[in-house]
Formats: sequence, structure tokens, C-alpha cells
Amino acid sequence: MAEAPSVASGPGTGSESRALQIESNGINVITDAERKGRPRDLFWPWFAANISVLGLSYGSFELGFGISFWQATIIGLIGIVVSFLFCGFIAVAGKRGSAPTMVLGRAAFGVRGNKLPSVISWLLTVGWETVLVILATLAVATVFDRLGWSGGAITKVIALIVVVGLTIFGGVMGFDLIMRMQTVITIVTAVLTVGFIALSVSHVHWAAVSAVKSGSIQEMIGALVFMMTGFGLGWVNAAADYSRYLPRRASGRGVIGWTTLGSSIAPIVLLFFGLLLAGSSAKLSGAIGADPIGALANLLPTWYLIPFVIVAVLGLIGGSVLDIYSSGLALLTLGLRTPRYVAALIDGTIMTLGTIYVVFISGNFIGQFEGFLITLGVPIAAWCGIMLADVMLRRRDYAERELFDPAGRYGDIRWLAVLTVIVGTGIGWGLVTNASASWLTWQGYLLAPFGLGGKTGAWAYANLGVLAALVIGFLAVALFGRGTIRTQEAAPVEPAMVSA
Repeated sequence: MAEAPSVASGPGTGSESRALQIESNGINVITDAERKGRPRDLFWPWFAANISVLGLSYGSFELGFGISFWQATIIGLIGIVVSFLFCGFIAVAGKRGSAPTMVLGRAAFGVRGNKLPSVISWLLTVGWETVLVILATLAVATVFDRLGWSGGAITKVIALIVVVGLTIFGGVMGFDLIMRMQTVITIVTAVLTVGFIALSVSHVHWAAVSAVKSGSIQEMIGALVFMMTGFGLGWVNAAADYSRYLPRRASGRGVIGWTTLGSSIAPIVLLFFGLLLAGSSAKLSGAIGADPIGALANLLPTWYLIPFVIVAVLGLIGGSVLDIYSSGLALLTLGLRTPRYVAALIDGTIMTLGTIYVVFISGNFIGQFEGFLITLGVPIAAWCGIMLADVMLRRRDYAERELFDPAGRYGDIRWLAVLTVIVGTGIGWGLVTNASASWLTWQGYLLAPFGLGGKTGAWAYANLGVLAALVIGFLAVALFGRGTIRTQEAAPVEPAMVSA
């Protein structure tokens, strides 16, 4: 029996009232009456989600691969822009199909076949929202320590409650409130981040930065892959969740451009300054591994710590709100029969439990963080390659109703896409290693058979598996999926849904 898309409610009485109401839309098709805005409106949510001062910490993470400041700068620029450009291309599918990213993936994977990437997407978004809440909680605790307000575990508990509460509130309320929150977060965090840079620039010592030795090609590739997985590849599975509200006539180039610009501009600036700070002090660079945000607070005068914790927490919440919204949509795409806000609450509960474990029990952050990024980065890269090729080959809008019908043109299971993710992931995991995470030592099993020196060789930390999965996904559909897409588009399209 087909899974029927629900008909969305009307647009309401105005933007003010909508922002204060729980969004009724789930994974249903957005009606033409509700579609609004311009491509440039996408700048605000993507900028706010990526202006987090965590971007400064990536300077330390990148130099940790053993490369120089200039190598890291060039690689960081390429990794950030290219990976967010992927988001821009996939965001175009939202305008074409009026549905969330993972629902649109049914055109490539089939209605039931799409459950595989939906699980991967759900794990990635829940993981990211948990990481961001962990960082915000640790940042508040560190700043309060500096101010002499520390209450030990009580401080972390209070910080956790506040951060989790704001994240879940935004995720539950939905699109209109998120768009308003992100606009405010963008302005506040941009101003306060400039203040942070101005107050900490004295800690930059160019002699030390320029003395950092250059790395090998393998180390450069490893850093590039880490940057791509930490930025754009961490968002591609949510890229169309906001563009689906744009009118059908909105410019595709505008969607790509504003998504890429909004996502990239803040990380580029933050990474550059983060590289200067990390290259200036090996001690600071090491401290970032334990507490990425809190370590940066130690560079500031006491009077700026409150503004700093505001910018840190707001920036991280800007990302976690988008993640919890998209993770809830992924859960619904898997077949959970519940309102969207309930799905967000479920994910919020999991996020809270994960944060409690890391903050109060585990304490080891950076090793698990890198392992998480690379491990899930492999299958999501394979999915991204498939979606990029699929979007590139399509010439018409999606037949929206049939995205919910296994008997429709998109089918039940599209084995080309499903097997490509499985094969690409299997090959990819064989070409990555994660020494800092003990639960991932099984990876890297193809490095020796492929003549790459095994798990201790020069290519061990190049993380070639992510790039391999991306290329495998793209080529599989580009070379063998064209005929299927042309057949899908040849069938007559039903009239678009109209407002109830």
C-alpha cells in the first residue's frame, strides 16, 4: 500500500504567528501556497549553522595532520568551498521536489531502498547535534571556571539543560522559528566573533606559525578529507530541507550560490585565524583536543568571557537546531508514524543521553570525534556522489506524489544505488584508519592488499576511503543510471499538490 503524503496546512495568518506555532509539516510535499522567499534567504540558516567558534578549533585539527600553515590554508579553503558546493547542488533538489532531502533520495534509491541512506543520515545528524551540544556544555563549564563561578558537576548540568532546551525547542517548533532564530544568531555571533578575534590577535606569533614544517602529499590529502567531512559532507544529507520552501520559479543558480556562500564564508575566516593561533602555540593546539571551545576561552580577558560564552553557545546551537530538525525528518522518512515534533523530541532524548555520557563519563572527545566523522563520512560520501549525479542528470521536477508510492515511477528498491552505497562503504572503510578510537581499529583492511603500506604506512591516515566512496557513488549513477532517469522523466507528471 502506498505511503500517502499528508496535505500541509495553510500558511497561517502571517510570519509572526507561524514562528510561534509548531510546524505541522513533516515529510509531506510543501504546497505551492506555503512556498515563499528567495534564494538569498538561504544565507541566514547556513551562515548561522557554520559560524560556530568550533571553526577556530579546526586550525588545530588540521595542523595535527603534520602540514604547514600555508598547506593547511589552501587545503582548508578547497575542502570547505567544494564540500559546501555539494550542499548547494543537492539543495536544488528541494526546490524541484518540495520535500525533505531524504525523501527526494527515493527517486534514486526507490521508496523502500531509500531506508538505507535514511538510517545513515539519521545517525549522522543525531551524532552531529550531540557533538555540538557537548561542545556548548563544556564551553560554559570552562568559562564559569575562569570566572570563579564553578559548581563542579552542577555547572555542567545547568549548562546541559539550557543548551538542550534551546536546541529541542527550535527543532520542535520547526521551519519558521528556525529561520528567525538563525537570523538573530547570525548577527549576534558575527559581531561577537569579530570581538574575539580582535582580543586574541596578540597571541598570534608569525615566527612560530611560519616555522611549522610542510607535510607530505598523504598528510595533505588526509587533512583535505577531514575538512570535507567536518564541513560540507556533514550537511549534504540536510541540504534540501530548507530550499523545499522556495517557490518553484526560484533560480537554481541562486540556490547553489547562496547556500555555498552562506555556509562557507564564516568557516573560511575562522579556520584562517584558528590556524594562526594553533600554529603559534603547541600548548594551545593540544588543549583544543580535550576541550575545543573552552581552550580558546583562556586567550581572553575576564571581562569578555560572558560575551564569548554567548557567541560559543549560540553558534553551536545554530548548528544543532538544524541537525535536530533534519534528524527528525530522517526518522519520519524511515517510516516512523508520528508528528514531526515527536520525532524531534525522540532525537533530543538520544542527544541528551549521548552528551551526558561524554561530559560526565567518557571525557575523551577529539579521538571519538575524528572517528565519528570519518566512519560516517564514508557512506554519506557514497550517498552524496549518487545524489550529485542524480541531480545533474535530471531535467524535470520530481513527480512529488510518486515519491511516496513504491508502485510509482521511482520504484520500490533501486538496486544500483543501494548496492553502490554498500560497495562504496565497504571499499571506503578499508581505506581509512582511526587510531584514536579503539572501537574502529578494524578499519583499513584494504591498505595492505592495495599496496598502500598497511595500517602503519604513509597512506594510513590519508583517509582515501571517503574520496573513493564519493567517486564510486558519482560514477555509478553517471555511467549506469542515465537510462533509468530518462524513463522516470518520460512518464506524464501528475498536477502539483494544491493547498487544502
